[in-house]
Amino acid sequence: MEQTGTGDLVKVATGGPDIDGIVFDATGGAKVVVAVIDRERGPVMRTFDLKALSERSEAGSDDRALELLIRRTPHSVRGAARGGSGTGGGRAGHKRASMHRTTGK
Repeated sequence: MEQTGTGDLVKVATGGPDIDGIVFDATGGAKVVVAVIDRERGPVMRTFDLKALSERSEAGSDDRALELLIRRTPHSVRGAARGGSGTGGGRAGHKRASMHRTTGK
């Protein structure tokens, strides 16, 4: 598949049977995060290679559960691991580290 976007209906080639999925995050790289149904765990997010995806046009029986998973999963915030550096990162109210606490002088 050449172009994928969030919400696209796809089939994922896993080496066994093809799995129906919905694209959750397509950052433009070689990997895509897809919501799929796991036999043991139910609806989950998995990362797949872009080459393993093919387009599908018909809605599957599990698409409703996948859409609910996508709706309740927040998108990752780029730069969140860096704390307060960068734009939009960090936590409000925690501008600097706490002071050293003395041990009762």
